[in-house]
Amino acid sequence: MRYTRYPYSRSSFYGYFPPGVKWLLISNVAMFLLVYLGGSRFGNDFLLLALAPRAVVYHLAFWQLVTYLFLHGGISHLLFNMLSLWMFGSMLEQDWGTRRFLKYYFLCGIGAGLCDVVVNALIGNWGTRTIGASGAIYGLLLAFGVLYPNQTVLMNFLFPIKAKYLVMIYGAIALLSAFGQNSGVSNIAHLGGMLFGYVYLKVRWPRLGAGIAQIGQSYKEWKLQRAKRKFQVYMRKHGRGGPWVN
Repeated sequence: MRYTRYPYSRSSFYGYFPPGVKWLLISNVAMFLLVYLGGSRFGNDFLLLALAPRAVVYHLAFWQLVTYLFLHGGISHLLFNMLSLWMFGSMLEQDWGTRRFLKYYFLCGIGAGLCDVVVNALIGNWGTRTIGASGAIYGLLLAFGVLYPNQTVLMNFLFPIKAKYLVMIYGAIALLSAFGQNSGVSNIAHLGGMLFGYVYLKVRWPRLGAGIAQIGQSYKEWKLQRAKRKFQVYMRKHGRGGPWVN
């Protein structure tokens, strides 16, 4: 799949809220308020939505690879992710369209969750639970840096910097932190979101519709050749010569 890199001069802060970004913002904020207001009553139910390696591996709770993206541990966690979603996601959705944007967002989020589950399972950390949309957000950040490398953005919403350098800095921080002391932040999920996003952007995936059409055309040609051979055999059996060409 090939994407055009547009030479943007506008800031993403002056854009509007495209529908995909808007509904992701609404869903995340609504879920946060629901957990905050009713957390004591529905605590165990909300735990079923967090990403737990034991639940995914042993109980096949695959829905957690999606639901964990809508849970956040505090107002600062939610605020940072939602501002990043707005700042980077709005421009991507305007250029890609809502369907492609949401596909990419959830691909990065699910990919980040898979990386988190695999790594925690390998090191035997079965009791951990991961929440937050950061894996998908890091995927959006990666895409923004790849497609609009020279676009000026605000690092930590304060310092102007080119997008490509911002991606490098955040990627390096996540990588170094992954090998450091456990801070309660899933840096593996951050790196996983960026990895899945990079693969999606760089690998030329075959279009499903084109592939199905090609298979159908090949099948029709095979049937036609088979019918020709049967016709030729029939004519030879009845003493009529050939050859026959189409």
